[in-house]
Amino acid sequence: MAVSPELAGRTFPPTAPYAVSAAKIREFALAIGVEPAEDAPPTFPIVVAFAAMQQLMHDPEVGIELHNVVHRDQRFVQVRPIRAGDALTATLTVETLRQAAGTDLIGTRTEVTDASGELVTTAYATLAHRATEVSV
Repeated sequence: MAVSPELAGRTFPPTAPYAVSAAKIREFALAIGVEPAEDAPPTFPIVVAFAAMQQLMHDPEVGIELHNVVHRDQRFVQVRPIRAGDALTATLTVETLRQAAGTDLIGTRTEVTDASGELVTTAYATLAHRATEVSV
C-alpha cells in the first residue's frame, strides 16, 4: 500500500534535546575517518536528524514498511558549527511526496536547532519506499 499523499506538509514534534559533548564529537569523527576537532564534522547533525526520521518511520498512520525503505539522498546546510555544550533538537517536515512506478519518494526537511531555538543546520533527505502489494 502506498503512503498517503496527505503526508506531504506534515511536521512531526521536535525530538528530545541531544546533549553534544567533546567525547561524542570525537567518537563521530573517528567513526567517519576524520581527525577530531573542536567543531563537529558537518555531517554530525545526522545523529539528531535520525531521531526525527524515526518518528516518521515508526508512525503507524504513515504506513512505511521499514524493510522496503532506501535512503536515496542526504544533504546538510550548516548555519553554524556544532560544538560541545550544544543541546540540539530536530523537527522533521515532509516537504514532498510523490509516487512513481510503485515507489513512494518522500522528501524531508529536518531543522536542527539549539537550546535557544536558533537554527544550526537543516538536513534534507529523500527516502524511496516500495510498498508491498496487498492481494484481495
